[in-house]
Amino acid sequence: MHVISRKTLREAARQYNGIEPGLDTWFRAASKARWQSLDEIRKTYPGADGVRVGDKIYTVFNIAGNNFRLITRIEYEYQKVFIKQVLTHAEYNKDYWKK
Repeated sequence: MHVISRKTLREAARQYNGIEPGLDTWFRAASKARWQSLDEIRKTYPGADGVRVGDKIYTVFNIAGNNFRLITRIEYEYQKVFIKQVLTHAEYNKDYWKK
């Protein structure tokens, strides 16, 4: 998968203490993956969820011991992962990211 963009992951690593190893592990796994569905993602990331917001479906990954959420939009046909946001569990639960 082509991850767009790693810059967002680096910014999150600067913002949130302790998240960098989890994001780096996810980035390496996603970059090597050839996912075709959420079911395939769950073979590596069992806690990944598909979340519908309007007409879009986002894939949300638990990062760093379930303390953070990595929100992505995946285009399986083109093998691209677009990073939307990285949030703490508490920030994610407020649902502001859905607006």
